[in-house]
Amino acid sequence: MTDDLEIARKRLKFRSWHRGTREMDLLLGRFADQRLNAFDAEAVGVYAALLEESDPDIYNWVTGREECPSGVLRPLIADLAEFHSSISS
Repeated sequence: MTDDLEIARKRLKFRSWHRGTREMDLLLGRFADQRLNAFDAEAVGVYAALLEESDPDIYNWVTGREECPSGVLRPLIADLAEFHSSISS
């Protein structure tokens, strides 16, 4: 199971850095590099679900322009927003 989880983390990091726009690569890639290794299997699943969402939606949720409609993603979105506000300060 640990090997499967590690493989999943590596794939998610790759997907985080290859979104299609540089802004989203930086937003998600930096977060994934710093936080994903500490995620358990459930949190990795939630992060994988986040990556299935569209880039404009994720960006709007993280910046607070819109509220994330999915309750399961809200804590992760809050963590992303906090992470980026702390590195930009």
